[in-house]
Amino acid sequence: MKVIVDDKIPFIKEALDTLADEVIYAPGKDFTPELVRDADALIIRTRTRCDRRLLEGSRVRFIATATIGFDHIDTAYCQEAGITWQNAPGCNSASVAQYMHSSLLLLQRQKGFRLEGKTLGVIGVGNVGTKVAQVGRELGMRVLLNDPPRQEKEGGNLFSPLEQLMEECDVLTFHVPLIREGAHKTFHLADADFFGRLKCRPVIANTSRGEVIETQALLHALQTGQVSNAIIDVWENEPNINLDLLDRVFIGTPHIAGYSADGKANATRMSLDALCRFFHIDAHYHIEPPAPPQPLIEAHDLTEASLAMYDPRRDDQALRLHPELFEKLRGDYPLRREQGAFQVKYI
Repeated sequence: MKVIVDDKIPFIKEALDTLADEVIYAPGKDFTPELVRDADALIIRTRTRCDRRLLEGSRVRFIATATIGFDHIDTAYCQEAGITWQNAPGCNSASVAQYMHSSLLLLQRQKGFRLEGKTLGVIGVGNVGTKVAQVGRELGMRVLLNDPPRQEKEGGNLFSPLEQLMEECDVLTFHVPLIREGAHKTFHLADADFFGRLKCRPVIANTSRGEVIETQALLHALQTGQVSNAIIDVWENEPNINLDLLDRVFIGTPHIAGYSADGKANATRMSLDALCRFFHIDAHYHIEPPAPPQPLIEAHDLTEASLAMYDPRRDDQALRLHPELFEKLRGDYPLRREQGAFQVKYI
């Protein structure tokens, strides 16, 4: 079995070397029809577009993407060609929740935005949105949930219409897949009309897909005060992001909200598990991210402890200093661990 792998997928080499006869590692953007022609499987991230142009005439039978999203996979073509694919749902949900938790704490500390009693609107309540909603509750926020597909399937009164969130929320955070067509289209869900109907001058956060928010509409909303601030991790036209928007946002980061080592390890493990299931391989491997350099944190309060574990300002500063290195900042992302890797001593 021959497998082509994105060379930025961590913790994979030792395990995969025991599973496949031949493994080739390449940058995700450099996958070509010639490279994949005689491969049996691909393990990719979002930077590899798996469509007819790449796959036609190849012997690829299986694709695993070490990501939650799968809009970079032409699923219709894969079905036509008999290619099975698998994403990694929920792999980095705790990582994104950590990102949002620290970002909200910074908003409170630096902008005087008292979180307790404010209303958080979560748009998209899957694995990630569910955890972010819990973050809001733990911070003393009132939480409204919006998820039309789940509402259709489940009914009940768990979810609120988008119009209610637009009228009542102090923070609106997007955790939806990118859907370009259909009844539940999310492409440019937040457009000029959306921002014009907001009532509370909310903070806007997006860690889902850049195309969910129309860039110029958000920039205008920030300039006119329709939106008070923004926390943006994902951008239209990555890696060529809008620098005017970067200048205006409270926190701007290079698509790394889900990039904790824990989330990456989960994604790698899920990709390998799917590969083994498909090829009927009985595999035994252990994937564990490295321990943090300082696993014991001494802090005076929750905010100090949380920011010692992860402070988004580090990633914000790196992007502002070198926006042209967007891809490098993602590809060479430093070790970041989630809460379970630390012990906290309050002093």
